[in-house]
Amino acid sequence: MSATTAERIRVCLVDAFSPHEIEIRDDSALHAGHAGARDGGGHYSVRIVAGAFAGRGTVARHRMIYQALGDMMKRDVHALAIQAISAEEATKQPT
Repeated sequence: MSATTAERIRVCLVDAFSPHEIEIRDDSALHAGHAGARDGGGHYSVRIVAGAFAGRGTVARHRMIYQALGDMMKRDVHALAIQAISAEEATKQPT
């Protein structure tokens, strides 16, 4: 059985960042009929907590994730909502 896109996203991000936490949600069903969905690209949400994001701005963090996902961003992912935070920032967020 082949891995889902969400599972492949998880593997790429875990390999690249060794995150403390990672959550990936497939939101594709919410966008049924959308042009990107028709072309096969899914809609996903990612929350990732990793030390690699410390001292980097939002744009740099997003670029790091796009780079880790590589060609998946061209073929398999139409839209990606990203919450990328450092471990220190995660401890300051209210629960």
